[in-house]
Amino acid sequence: MNNNIKAVLLATVASFCAVLMAVFLKLAQTDINVFTAGFLRFFFGLIVIFPFIIKSNFNIYKTNNLKFHLIRSMINVPMMILGFAALMYIPLEQIKAIGFLSPILVVILSVLILKEKIYIIRILALIIGFVGVLIILRPGIIEINIGAYMVLLSGLLWSTVIIITKFMSKEDSPMTILTYQYTFVTIFTLPLALIYWTNPTLHSLYYVLLAAIVGTVLHLCINNSYRLADLSVIQPVWFTQLIFASVFGFSIFGEIPDGWTWAGGILVFTSVLIITYRENYLKKDIAKKSIPLKS
Repeated sequence: MNNNIKAVLLATVASFCAVLMAVFLKLAQTDINVFTAGFLRFFFGLIVIFPFIIKSNFNIYKTNNLKFHLIRSMINVPMMILGFAALMYIPLEQIKAIGFLSPILVVILSVLILKEKIYIIRILALIIGFVGVLIILRPGIIEINIGAYMVLLSGLLWSTVIIITKFMSKEDSPMTILTYQYTFVTIFTLPLALIYWTNPTLHSLYYVLLAAIVGTVLHLCINNSYRLADLSVIQPVWFTQLIFASVFGFSIFGEIPDGWTWAGGILVFTSVLIITYRENYLKKDIAKKSIPLKS
């Protein structure tokens, strides 16, 4: 199995965890506000990884990219707050559908900024996925509320975070990137949580803890995938979130996706199948040639 396929598999797990984390946070925010939920999510996440930090004798904090870790975390805070808040305004599948605009931007930025190569098959996959998103959103036909704008802005910030992460992954391990993210975001969100604090119930604490656990798996998987393959390979996999969001939205929240959503979902899932099959067929390991991986 080449590195591109490994990256696709890791990104698929991350995609599933991203939706599951959103489910837990949506359930938690029936009792607490977004600022409290945001702080607790990263605070609990920091507790989850703390044994690894201790085991490394805090060497996990060694980096030459401290400035980029700081900038990344500063962008992460408004991105997180907007994304978490949107959960209370619009259905899960619509959130994920709008978020699919972010991968398109990421691939474009990866080519312009990181000078990554983009092949015809990847362009085709992205186009198919983007058409699927347009079918789901039907801009100009369906009214878009404030939640949609929150997701859109959050997605733009997320694109920048991904580009910074990709850059740092050349030198820093996924665990180092994750540790700095959890440390800085916990610190940055603490003042907001104290100002707008809502006393959490056991119910909300339970769901935020679950969100922190699956969120940690999400970040570890996606950070590792960045070290294995180009962003243009990884990003189409995020389209699978629509499938997961539709299933969870219906089974837990009673959100019924319409035929247009499923039609668009089939297209975006097809884009993932195309790029995965093509990369496996060609047996190309572009990332290994361009990114020195640590042993």
